[in-house]
Amino acid sequence: MSNQLSFEINGRKADLPLYTGSEGETAIDISKLRSQTGTITLDPGYVNTGACTSGITFLNGEEGILRYRGYPIEQLAENSSFLEVSYLLIHGELPNAEQLEDFEGNITRHTMLHEDLRHIYQAFPKGAHRLMGKMPTIAGWAFKKNIGQPFIYPDNNLSYCANFLSMMFQVPAVDYEPAEEFVKALNVLFILHADHEQNCSTSTVRLVGSSQANLFASIASGIAALWGPLHGGANQAVLEMLMRIHNDGGNIDKYVDMAKDKDSGFRLMGFGHRVYKNFDPRATIIKSACDRVLNLLGVDDPLLDLARRLEEVALSDEYFVERKLYPNVDFYSGIIYRAIGIPENMFTVMFALGRLPGWIAQWKEMHQDPKTKIARPRQIYNGETARDYVPIEKRVAG
Repeated sequence: MSNQLSFEINGRKADLPLYTGSEGETAIDISKLRSQTGTITLDPGYVNTGACTSGITFLNGEEGILRYRGYPIEQLAENSSFLEVSYLLIHGELPNAEQLEDFEGNITRHTMLHEDLRHIYQAFPKGAHRLMGKMPTIAGWAFKKNIGQPFIYPDNNLSYCANFLSMMFQVPAVDYEPAEEFVKALNVLFILHADHEQNCSTSTVRLVGSSQANLFASIASGIAALWGPLHGGANQAVLEMLMRIHNDGGNIDKYVDMAKDKDSGFRLMGFGHRVYKNFDPRATIIKSACDRVLNLLGVDDPLLDLARRLEEVALSDEYFVERKLYPNVDFYSGIIYRAIGIPENMFTVMFALGRLPGWIAQWKEMHQDPKTKIARPRQIYNGETARDYVPIEKRVAG
């Protein structure tokens, strides 16, 4: 605590502490604002409200900075693995070789599910490590069930990402080995999605967890929040936009002009970001992975070809450059998933798999903080004032 903010409202004085975070960001502690002044703050969407203190992720949208536990996302995406990053988020430090081996073992040894999906919940374990092991199998088996193919058992000799791709795309009696670039791209995607500060789904995990709900109930609430098209469905919206352009003849310039026209009602999906006011650092990383995957396949998908053309136009157009409307992580992630062969109805599932260690870390940090209270936002009431009940026979119609 450095100093305090003092002011007066309706004759009542408030003395509110000012706090400075480790990266220099400043916050006004308003926890006693109502008791001192009878006044609350109004902040729709909580865009100016800090609901917690956290040492997990640092995000500076103005400068395009994202760090996990102090490590730049660029370094982690280049050098680390998803499970190593998961350990970092959950435990606070990078693991040594023995710790990582134990962590990976705890996960890979608990990937198996009961074959009868009616008993799937009986297979849910009590520990976070096992939850990370079960989730890819649940996702892979759900995909196989949806397309009417037999389940593929997890292979603990494969890496986390390779094992998941195997459960998705392998079929019985056919040799399958996921392309190395697919595995690398999925590893990078999971790392980039592993945590993103207090976004909608993460805040939901904390909100539900503040009632002492257990890890599984809290994670389930985060998945539900992620399911909304404005959050986890954003990359699917990108492909829907590309399909619209394709079905209309593939005229990129037409839709770029429509995006510039405020009265057209059309938006370029996957460009710009609510938090990043400069560029999304994750997009720079994922673009390289996207290029490698598309080069591996050869671009014979009309939507992927459209995506590349749209990216080139938008990055060179003054309108978008001046407004810093750069392609974001959702633009590229949907393209990569499509190129790998993952259907659109699995995109949010993929997001959830990547975000899982972040949710676990946030839930764990919250429960270890003795200052944690059950969340209970206030409101400004703008309805009718007190009035008397009128019997139905005396009410005037209309």
